[in-house]
Amino acid sequence: MSAGWHAPAQQLIGCDSLGAWFTGRPERRITVLVDATVATAPVTGRVRALLAGDRYETTVLELSGPGDLDSVAALAGRVADAELLVGIGGGSLLDQAKLAALIRTNPDAYARLTVPQRSGLLVLGHTTRRGLPLVAVPTTVGTGTESSGVACLGYPGHGKRLVMGTALRPRAAVLDPVATATLDDELVAEGVLEALHRVVSPYVGDHGDLPTEDALVETIAERLVLLGHEVRAARRAGRPTDDRLRLEIAKLSGLSHAEWAHLGRDLYAVKGWLIANELSSALGVRKMTAVAAILPHLWRAISAGEARLGSAGRLHRLWSRLRATDPENLPADPAAGIEALTDSWGIHRGIDAGPDRLAEIAHRTVRAWGAGLPMLGGLRTDDVYGLLADAAAA
Repeated sequence: MSAGWHAPAQQLIGCDSLGAWFTGRPERRITVLVDATVATAPVTGRVRALLAGDRYETTVLELSGPGDLDSVAALAGRVADAELLVGIGGGSLLDQAKLAALIRTNPDAYARLTVPQRSGLLVLGHTTRRGLPLVAVPTTVGTGTESSGVACLGYPGHGKRLVMGTALRPRAAVLDPVATATLDDELVAEGVLEALHRVVSPYVGDHGDLPTEDALVETIAERLVLLGHEVRAARRAGRPTDDRLRLEIAKLSGLSHAEWAHLGRDLYAVKGWLIANELSSALGVRKMTAVAAILPHLWRAISAGEARLGSAGRLHRLWSRLRATDPENLPADPAAGIEALTDSWGIHRGIDAGPDRLAEIAHRTVRAWGAGLPMLGGLRTDDVYGLLADAAAA
């Protein structure tokens, strides 16, 4: 269960707000970590301009690829002289920045990251000190990693592990539509689904009613679906999403990580998320392709009474509210409804894998998250395989 509430990353709207934030900080030696794909993008130019002049000693490091334990440890060494980090990029870049900032000031945290284990989850202790101050400037929407205390880290032979701890949370998150101006509209739609899935999974997966927290989640989820419809309308009209729309999605991406929305919830009431992540990693497909493939079958099982996956009553209550955003086109049944919703948003959900491959992924999922570990809550390999097989057959 959630232990309590922790202060979130300070949200800054636009790079101009970042300039004021810098002015009030004591740090002078600043290292900018930027994804190589956006090294010459306007948002990178804006951040670098804020750090120009004699006030700061600025170093810029370009990174490529998702990184792993060794590369993150090496990066921590490369920023050894920095007093503050700025990360500009998508979820992969920001996760590397968060982990490097942590390791830079917590040698014991690196030792924790290297402990051999089969679990896909690695939890940092509450006594772990926050790392170097980090300002996160996301160039994608949906992950919300710029506001969260989690990061994904690749391990050779083990796929990705989820590292969790409040020490990972950035000090500030800069949301500027300039940073997402060239983002493909399909990825914007996927970003809406990612934030929606993240915020509703604990709500549906937990059986307890919490009136205040439930109301918060329902409001965020409804707002996300409305924004998803706006993205759909823009795509159908052949026009790009506008700055206002992408900024609103980015705000809600961060809110989907807010602890106050999930206080009192079962920490592991997100089983579909774990299965989808393993499927995505194993097949090399996008995360939202895997989520869109699995979600209807997960919700169908919940509606049929599979209590280990979630609450049928809470699912139907939530879907009733979300369906009201587009009642003519969304079925009343939650499973059919979420399928119709993702299809209307233009999100691909095709999975190409045979029975043997799916059985391997099911085994890998249970090894990382179940078989005595608490995350899958008693789901067995056959249970996971059934969901995967249904997703692949759709």
